[in-house]
Amino acid sequence: MSTLTEVRIAAVGDIHLGEDVRGEYRKRLEGIEERADVLMLAGDLTRHGTLEEGRVVADELRDLPVPVVAVLGNHDYHSDLQHEIAGELRDAGVMVLDDDGVVIECGGTKLGVVGGKGFGGGFAGKCASEFGEREIKDFVAHTRYIAESWKLALKETQADRRVVLSHYSPIKETLEGEPLEIYPFLGSYLLAEAVDTAGADLILHGHAHKGTEKGLTPGGIRVRNVALPVLGKAYAVYCLECGE
Repeated sequence: MSTLTEVRIAAVGDIHLGEDVRGEYRKRLEGIEERADVLMLAGDLTRHGTLEEGRVVADELRDLPVPVVAVLGNHDYHSDLQHEIAGELRDAGVMVLDDDGVVIECGGTKLGVVGGKGFGGGFAGKCASEFGEREIKDFVAHTRYIAESWKLALKETQADRRVVLSHYSPIKETLEGEPLEIYPFLGSYLLAEAVDTAGADLILHGHAHKGTEKGLTPGGIRVRNVALPVLGKAYAVYCLECGE
């Protein structure tokens, strides 16, 4: 008879740290090893994407007692220092995804995490398409390239459970509460389409501060908006059951 174990995933996005709150978020992570096996950060770790802010984030996450996986968000790109910020995080031991994946050992379970920042474009029936001006074509093509990269990474990831970590949303349901007019800038159905095709157990995203926590892709994969203003706490914990 098979038994079940579970992987406990602590997740949050949009923590928006700066020098004035140095040390504060770290206090909120005390004891995380008692509640979770891994911490996942869904982008917008900084306010304006400065290197100084990136170093604050790195210091807050350094030497945590659980593995840390992160993606960057649009704020982290604002100063065109996203590569430098990612480097600071990696130097602090954080695994930073950029449309690729990583496999983590969690108590004998192989947990695959795939993802990246994601991008926008809107949702089926009310979305941009690769038609018209070059700028619009490039906008949609960029999201499509990201989605295809995730799909490939998911197919190549050999793991017991697979999670997708993003900043932008793959579905509109977790955006409810945000103005409809900005939905195209908060996510894209192409992301969900790619994940539904390749398969995963959970999708985590941020970005939508006024959104809703829970939703499903058209294929039935759980989606959670873990933006800090939505959660109202340092992080939420989601459990994935794993057969033995």
